[in-house]
Amino acid sequence: MKPETQINRRREEFPTLASGIHLLSHSLGPVPRAARESIIAYYEAWEHHTSEDAWATSWWEMSTRVGDRIAGILGGAPGSVQTQPNASIALSSVASCFDFKAGKRNKIVTSSLDFPSMEYVWDAQRRVGARVEIVPSDDGITVPLERILDAIDHETCLVALSHVSFRSSYRVDAKAIVELAHKYGALVLLDVYQSAGAVELSASEWEVDFLIGGTIKWLCGGPACGYLYVRPDLQKDLTPRLTGWVAHAEPFAFASAPMRYDDSVRRFAQGTPSIPALYSVLPGLQIIEEVGVKTIQSESQSRTECMIDFALEQGWKVNSPRDVNQRGGSVMIYVEDGPAMVNRLAERKVFVDCRPGVGLRLSPHFFNTDEEVREAMEILAELK
Repeated sequence: MKPETQINRRREEFPTLASGIHLLSHSLGPVPRAARESIIAYYEAWEHHTSEDAWATSWWEMSTRVGDRIAGILGGAPGSVQTQPNASIALSSVASCFDFKAGKRNKIVTSSLDFPSMEYVWDAQRRVGARVEIVPSDDGITVPLERILDAIDHETCLVALSHVSFRSSYRVDAKAIVELAHKYGALVLLDVYQSAGAVELSASEWEVDFLIGGTIKWLCGGPACGYLYVRPDLQKDLTPRLTGWVAHAEPFAFASAPMRYDDSVRRFAQGTPSIPALYSVLPGLQIIEEVGVKTIQSESQSRTECMIDFALEQGWKVNSPRDVNQRGGSVMIYVEDGPAMVNRLAERKVFVDCRPGVGLRLSPHFFNTDEEVREAMEILAELK
């Protein structure tokens, strides 16, 4: 590896790192030490205020505060992100904006490398008239851009793809897909769960319509906080059927139906938000902001390149793209028995996971050092 970049890795802010080599950011980011204080702050707000006081003084604004922090990481404007219970609900909220039986424009373009939740949600839409076209992958690693573009036509209402695949770390060309989809009058949704916080995103520049994801992975924010980015000039045109009282223009008026949607991105909310989850994500978001995604991506590209070089020198099969411009922050290395190897590595204090047919998934983040990444690869070589 080249000489290590001198950045503040903030290792002291992640107690988990003392237990071993953490290469699991694609699955569960380490908890920031400050998350404990943030959760205590939530408890104290609950303990010392009445219900109405807590909502008025802090809780009601939490979704906006967290949403705007996430929007910055996504390359979007303030007011473009509504927090969600999870990414599946975020995706379902978008799906509920479409009337698939209204005419011929009822086609959804997806890919075989998307996370299963996306497939489950779109499969369910077939019952209400959606036509789902799944663009295949010949090698289980990539989907040729030309094949995705060829699937987009005048009957397409939405192109919904993983920006970076959980299976292979393959990264699609977001800008090219958005440009063609918009020419056909279709919208584009990208699942950025595996890229936000690890790869520079440019939601505004791409003019992408929707981004979904969550904070549990690269954003070091823990579970139960998903998000939905909606292009600002598109927001008022959509009325999601998946809704709730928080999405109302005057939620505390407790008005009867029909629904009167708020004019902001809050129209994509549902019921009462998970306030503890919103508190828990703030320290991780602050760390990612301060380190900077540009720095994180540069570190990631260098580390993953060296990991792949090491693997190929050993004659191992790598199930991730070789081209750094087509790769996210993870490297997938094939092993015969993934679960057994995960356990053996854990015994040596190297923490990774695996997926069927893919092998090991290894994900260095900015807090990892060159030394420990090299050590992890050498331990794998001993065990393999």
